[in-house]
Amino acid sequence: MLKLGHVFPELLRRNSFAIESGREMAGREDGAAAGAMEEGQDSKEVKCENSEDGSNTSRRCQGNDMISVQFMQKILTEILGTYFMIFAGCGAVVVNLSTGGAVTFPGICAVWGLVVTVLVYSIGLISGTHLNPTVTVAFATNCDLVSSYVVAQVLGSTMASLTLRVVFGGGGSARGEHLFLGTTPAGSMAQAAALEFVISFFLMFVVSSVATDNRAIGELAGLAVGATVAVNAGDARGVGSMNPARILGPAMVAGRYGGVWVYVAAPVSGAVCGAWAYNLLRFTDKTLRVIAKSGSFLRRSSRRS
Repeated sequence: MLKLGHVFPELLRRNSFAIESGREMAGREDGAAAGAMEEGQDSKEVKCENSEDGSNTSRRCQGNDMISVQFMQKILTEILGTYFMIFAGCGAVVVNLSTGGAVTFPGICAVWGLVVTVLVYSIGLISGTHLNPTVTVAFATNCDLVSSYVVAQVLGSTMASLTLRVVFGGGGSARGEHLFLGTTPAGSMAQAAALEFVISFFLMFVVSSVATDNRAIGELAGLAVGATVAVNAGDARGVGSMNPARILGPAMVAGRYGGVWVYVAAPVSGAVCGAWAYNLLRFTDKTLRVIAKSGSFLRRSSRRS
């Protein structure tokens, strides 16, 4: 049965790419509480993910539930995961341009895809391996984790960009500018926005498939997501992002913000639409009218359908 707003529940149990931001515990009153939205069912309670009191009262996550060992593990994992992803991906760009094209463009795409694949399999069970604010926003069902994840991802990207600038040089040299390619749209703003929307839509469409559909092969989730990142990087001719953190980190280190809004607004819009589109296409016994009324991934209310 379709449940818009269910975030990565199955993949967390099967080598997942999912956030443990919570899921609804249907038919249970004493299990570990989870902050998720119930869609299409009555008489089921919504619980906060980090709550341990077993209360049956539907409510939003409260501030005192945020500070916990599990919560801090997730945030630190997102920081480190985003750091390694940006360090590897942007590092490949730097090395390629510093060595006269030794890595090659296909090699850069492969690096981005491989590092995402490795991180999905290595830290997915801890934080869900979002590494991307668009993924977090598209699956925004937990009021605490969304903002914390986004801050962690941007922080990790900024730290990685700063590391690369220190290692490979910065300043106004051409070599230092290599770190921040893609911050400014290569074409017009409209072209960049359209490209970001499409590739982010595609990425989130795939993520929704492998992360929320019980019929998906969970063990292949990392390969599917990593391959999608590599393909999208190739289609974008090296100027695509799909990830606001990938742009914001280098932009803050370089102090260059031209066109940054394109790489924030367009990917988020594309990802939300991609997640919603997959749930419309997924097989369900519900009518389209019921699906359309049930809500979106962005809804965080604890209402009952």
